[in-house]
Amino acid sequence: MAGGRWQRRSSLAVWRSAPASHLLPLPCPAPIPDHPQTLFPVPCHLSPVPYSPVTRIDRYILTLFLRTVLICFCSIAGIFVVFHAFTSMDELVKQGQQQGGLLPVMARYYGPYMLLLFDWTGAIITLMAFLFTVGWLRRTGELTSTLAAGISHGRLLRPMIIASLLIVTVQLVSREWLLPDYRDALSMKAKDITGTAEQPISPQYDKVNRVLIDGRSLVAKASTIHEPSFRLDGDFPGFGDLLLAPICHWMDATADHGAGFLLDSVQYPENIDELPSVGVADRPILFTSRDQAWLKPRQCFFATSVHVDLLQTNQSATRMASVAELAGRVRNPAIHSSLSLRVLLHERIIRPALDFSLILLGLPLVVNRRGRNLFVMIGAAMGTVLLFFLIKTLCSAMGGNGYWLSPAMAAWLPLILIGPVAYLRLRDVQLV
Repeated sequence: MAGGRWQRRSSLAVWRSAPASHLLPLPCPAPIPDHPQTLFPVPCHLSPVPYSPVTRIDRYILTLFLRTVLICFCSIAGIFVVFHAFTSMDELVKQGQQQGGLLPVMARYYGPYMLLLFDWTGAIITLMAFLFTVGWLRRTGELTSTLAAGISHGRLLRPMIIASLLIVTVQLVSREWLLPDYRDALSMKAKDITGTAEQPISPQYDKVNRVLIDGRSLVAKASTIHEPSFRLDGDFPGFGDLLLAPICHWMDATADHGAGFLLDSVQYPENIDELPSVGVADRPILFTSRDQAWLKPRQCFFATSVHVDLLQTNQSATRMASVAELAGRVRNPAIHSSLSLRVLLHERIIRPALDFSLILLGLPLVVNRRGRNLFVMIGAAMGTVLLFFLIKTLCSAMGGNGYWLSPAMAAWLPLILIGPVAYLRLRDVQLV
């Protein structure tokens, strides 16, 4: 009895008197047989043990998972570049001879496409990386030994789930702040890497100013319209019903004027320099050099909120716009806001939540309780992805065409259907 008390007191004395920087785990004193007071000696947890939220196994699994994500993305990107480059090799070689080498030209041309490819395939690659990583751990026996140590699947998958959330966040940042700056480059063909080729123009009607904006062609990168033809349906005394010029440029708003188009060498009306600026109430619409000192002779400025990007026939310019730009187009009273544009705006808002839900849908396949073959699990994962996009595409089509669903409901319905299922699957994995 005395020996047991002395052991407990000495252990506590050493633990309390030791400096904080030198505290180490102390061994538990051995109990004296058949002595009730020493059956439960000083517990080991009284010794201060350093705690780290990220363990060695977490770092190992996270490294393996991120490496798998990188390999999958590089494989898909490599296949895309090889097939596309072979179909456009003549144009790329010709551009390389003019611009200092083939590799710089390919890097400048395919660089933005890597961002677009990551935005398209990020969630699917992450789901496949889940399957490959856990499949590798199961094949090497590391998964069995880890589970035998009392670690659950939920704890084992936690670093990969957090990394998946970070990947979805990186996709969001790329989609909102990087891709909009490269949408002109992504709409270019291989034979026009410089972006100076002309493309057809999509006429837009300014409902506020009652002006139809049209022209022969558009150079999106330079924000230029060749042979603009603006039909004036509003009341603009002296201007007639047409405004013609060889070329016009888009100009952002300044202290002298709002945003709009600057027409050079105006051909019609012929007496453009004699006409005063006109507008509605206190809002000028057509500026001339007669009363605007910043304009040169034969120049005319048309103030409008119809941006030059809205004149592109390529819909990728709209799909790669940021959420703020899409919201501005929907709220712009000067242009018609279609139902499909409203659906696209809501889809962009909930896109991160939908991507993360898609990843969580595959967690039961990752756990693989029945011990199925890895390729069977990959096939099941691809079926899950196809079902996910089928629901999303069907709802988007119904909302864009006005069938049964409003634009907001068409965009949010996939998340309403899939979100709870994804959460239940996450909870189910946590308990295994």
